[in-house]
Amino acid sequence: MEHCTALIIDDEPLLRRHLDYNLSELWPSLEIKGTAGDGIEALAMIDKYRPDIIFLDIRMPRMDGLTVAKKLATHNPCPLIIFTTAYDQYAVAAFEHEAIDYLLKPIETRRLELTLERVKKRLLQKSHGQNIPTLSSNTLSEFIAKLQLETPPPKLEWIKASQQDSIHLISVHDIYFFQAEDKYTTVVTAKGEYIIRTSIKELHSQLASQLFWQIHRGILVNTSQIDKVKRDFTGRMHVYLKNNSTKLAVSRSFQCLFKQM
Repeated sequence: MEHCTALIIDDEPLLRRHLDYNLSELWPSLEIKGTAGDGIEALAMIDKYRPDIIFLDIRMPRMDGLTVAKKLATHNPCPLIIFTTAYDQYAVAAFEHEAIDYLLKPIETRRLELTLERVKKRLLQKSHGQNIPTLSSNTLSEFIAKLQLETPPPKLEWIKASQQDSIHLISVHDIYFFQAEDKYTTVVTAKGEYIIRTSIKELHSQLASQLFWQIHRGILVNTSQIDKVKRDFTGRMHVYLKNNSTKLAVSRSFQCLFKQM
């Protein structure tokens, strides 16, 4: 396959960095020409770099991803667009075999792998002169109509958690971190530890991504509670909290989150 280029368009720096890292792991030869945080900046970069692929967030300031896609529908050639969305997966399931693809936030590695396999197949077909589905105004209108039926739920502000025989209502801002156990998740605060049945995966999608970062398959940490990040003599990275002595391990796939810290 010929050299391929891509842009990442998302208003959340954390998600941009994480997607950039995962793409470098799954498709090392894919050149990320740049990233943008809003639609206006995105269009300027698209005109400049003419990428083969665009990872496009739907909800962004100044100009959203759907408006960007409408403008790109008239481009020839139109880059392959992969929407990144927090909308429910059933609202966009009808587009599984169309020109539009999507990644549901938080983006799972296996789903990203499947998407990249399909993208590579389409680009290979295109390089051989075969016709591939393209983004048309009609297809995009159908897509928008589906999305308008869905309203993303508000982010969690409070957690109901158990401690022995009592149920407590805890503000998410008071939580240091969540840690997955065998069949439950531990909620750690200054006042003690509590238990909930919600998985880390579910919590990740329900909490504000700027407040809680996933640093390990089984750990979500409150970024406002992070004191420092250090590597030990083996090179392993750990997070140290401001008011808690627990040292939290950062898995390799999430170390990119701390590049600028």
